[in-house]
Amino acid sequence: VAIDNYDVCRATADWLLSNTKMRPTVGIVCGSGLGGLAEMLKDPQFFKYSDIPNFPHSTVPGHAGRLVFGTLKGKSCVCMQGRFHLYEGYPIQKITLPMRVFKLMGVETMILTNAAGGLNQDYKVGDVMIIKDHINMPGFAGINPLGGPNDERFGVRFPCMSDAYNRELRQLAFKVASDLGYSDFLKEGVYCVLGGPSFETIAECRMLHKLGADAVGMSTVHEVLVAHHAGMRCFALSLISNRAVMDYDSQERANHEEVLETGRLRAEQLVQLVSALVARLEQNNNS
Repeated sequence: VAIDNYDVCRATADWLLSNTKMRPTVGIVCGSGLGGLAEMLKDPQFFKYSDIPNFPHSTVPGHAGRLVFGTLKGKSCVCMQGRFHLYEGYPIQKITLPMRVFKLMGVETMILTNAAGGLNQDYKVGDVMIIKDHINMPGFAGINPLGGPNDERFGVRFPCMSDAYNRELRQLAFKVASDLGYSDFLKEGVYCVLGGPSFETIAECRMLHKLGADAVGMSTVHEVLVAHHAGMRCFALSLISNRAVMDYDSQERANHEEVLETGRLRAEQLVQLVSALVARLEQNNNS
């Protein structure tokens, strides 16, 4: 039996619904160093992951490990402060379980953030990339959260992925960024997910760049697969926290501290961008 099967997700959703008065329509996942989004929520209510039935626990520095319910710009939200990754040793269905729980709680729109390495030579550290599409490396190897028996109560057996990153939300984000004066550091591109935890080799970076990836990271895609499968609209942002090293003569070295530092420097603007986007969300019409 899948660990994210309907009954498990239903039980977790019901536990949360019975412990909060909030009825969120927007879900937000905070990436490395970007937990500040949750601090924006009004009248917050916190649940440690370790207190939530069936929930995994977060083990990574820069990930707080709790759910935060609250309102952002008048909209009811649930925010994951800290996410789960393949490299922590979780089965992939455990990583994506929160998406199904959110769906069963009534969430219609998912906003996901991450820190990623820039492969596109035009990207600078501190740029923000709207994800328009992805390359799923673990998926090529058969590591996909939708593997195993399909439950039609969530979605179809073979979901189409060409519209996984909602076009309307991407267009809205560009409008919002323009109003805020953020256009100079907002990009749009293709995100490639790898398993981690080791950072990419120089040869791997060159390969991924040739294949059309603009940024590379270790998260987000698994959640998007499951959220999109369940009929939620998805919008995802990568904070470019380091430039992928493409050159054997380079002295640069990728490291997690650099990732968290970039998060601190750009965090305020990311929070403004996401909250302005949430403020302008219409209700989801595709469910």
